[in-house]
Amino acid sequence: MTSEEEAGLRARLIEAGVDLVTREGAQALSLREIARRAGVSHGAPRRYFPTHLELLSSIARRGFIELGTRAAESVAGSGASSPRTQLTTLGRVYLDFALSNRGMYELMFRHDLLASNRLGLRETSLPLFGALVDLVGQVRPEADAPVVAGALWANLHGIAQLWSFGSLQLSTGAEDFVPLLHAALDAHLGPDPR
Repeated sequence: MTSEEEAGLRARLIEAGVDLVTREGAQALSLREIARRAGVSHGAPRRYFPTHLELLSSIARRGFIELGTRAAESVAGSGASSPRTQLTTLGRVYLDFALSNRGMYELMFRHDLLASNRLGLRETSLPLFGALVDLVGQVRPEADAPVVAGALWANLHGIAQLWSFGSLQLSTGAEDFVPLLHAALDAHLGPDPR
């Protein structure tokens, strides 16, 4: 098999994994099922991904790249000049992604994948957090920006999880997550001076 064919098969396995996690969630990502969907023998993934974590990391990496691209395009395309408005856009993109890509989102934040740093997964995920830290620092220059950004991120992550469970809709009566996003931003950044 040529290196081009090997790269093609590797890409096919990742694509099959991305499709599987999108349709059925992170719990469905077995090597056998990915191989079956890619149309290869059940042993083929091991030739290209020495461990299951390697393949899962490759799939999660695609999620981080997609989220980062969406965030960058949305912030750039919004014409948002103020850091606060950019943070609102970034938060909305994050929540939209989390809620419309639940399986991928769950996979992306698995601690075992991030801790193992397979395929430089942390390096793929950290630029988005870096952008959050930078914007928080612009809005609150007196604050410890990484800590405030971490708390804001945790808050957004919680909103995404609780919204996907239906808990926030039930407890708050909200029909949209946007008011919760604004409340989280106000809590971490102070009221919007609008």
